[in-house]
Amino acid sequence: MRLSCFVRHGLSAGAAAAVVFFTLMPAQSQSQSGFPFGSELRMDARPLKGSKRVPYVDIAANGSATIDMWCDSVQSQFVIAADTVTVLIGQRTQRNCTPEQAKADGELLDALQQATNWRREGDGVVLIGARQLKFRPSTN
Repeated sequence: MRLSCFVRHGLSAGAAAAVVFFTLMPAQSQSQSGFPFGSELRMDARPLKGSKRVPYVDIAANGSATIDMWCDSVQSQFVIAADTVTVLIGQRTQRNCTPEQAKADGELLDALQQATNWRREGDGVVLIGARQLKFRPSTN
């Protein structure tokens, strides 16, 4: 937004700067409570028996993400509009998983694809659909 268009309509440069500042301010405060793009989020779950691994999502500022599940990983895209979410799932790795891990990975992918809404919960996020999935910022 150029300040010259405000000055042309009778506003001083200082007044024009104030208009720009106060126009952008709500968007900035909304982004602080918005979806946590640009972060690594760990799923709020216990590891599977015999493992220490817990799924996590490494989500970039543009919504592209890598989801490391119980065994496999998948590239994805998170599309956020207000409180709605769509998770687009890409190619899945084909690791040598146990039947229990493969089943858990499939259930997680199903839950992610069925998520329709999201909300902030403290410093984490909850994806809402057929099943609620809670994620917290990674502390590693």
